[in-house]
Amino acid sequence: MVLSMLKVAFRKGIIKIGLFNVLIVLIAVACKETQEVLPFYNTPDFTAEWIKPNDTNYHSIHTIDTFSLKNQLGHTITKDSLDGNIYVANFFFTSCTTICPKMTNNLEGIQEEFKDISEVKMVSFSVTPEDDSIEKLLKYGEIHQINPYKWYLLTGNKERIYKLGRQSYFSERRLGLQKDSSDFLHTESMLLIDKAGRIRGIYNATDKNDLVRVNADIFLLLKEK
Repeated sequence: MVLSMLKVAFRKGIIKIGLFNVLIVLIAVACKETQEVLPFYNTPDFTAEWIKPNDTNYHSIHTIDTFSLKNQLGHTITKDSLDGNIYVANFFFTSCTTICPKMTNNLEGIQEEFKDISEVKMVSFSVTPEDDSIEKLLKYGEIHQINPYKWYLLTGNKERIYKLGRQSYFSERRLGLQKDSSDFLHTESMLLIDKAGRIRGIYNATDKNDLVRVNADIFLLLKEK
């Protein structure tokens, strides 16, 4: 649309600049329009791929595997529960005193930014589910003013959580594929998942700049049909 308008304006003499400059403008606009669509991430090395719906491999894009875990209210949350929602996922534990407090504080900013948009959720998987009971997660949520209907703190089978983290969310990139639940999962990764359960962004949850990026990317996903 923008490109067409520029071309018409040039032909009519509304824009009186050289042909070379027009081409530069058109290329810049085209690049901006391309950047308005988030890529997909299909591999643990997080190579960005822009795949259009008419591409042959569109229906084989990597998606998050199925799961069934309990949140801080004792409600069962599954992959199907999140279908149709955009969500940010990360991995934490309530007794963590290093990166987790900073991650949680930053995630609180995302919760605040999208508090009135029901289709945006947040999901934090406990990596010490044997210690993080439903009651402990609820108390943690109350301390951090976490809305349990917006931001799910999940606990359950440790092996399942670790497999999800490493093989589905690629939270430790390729290195995580070589590990199992006996190797502690401790990562600052934050993943953006679209309404169809596909990875659309990876960020450092301890970095304020990445907090700005993920907020902007969520708004882009909200525009997708």
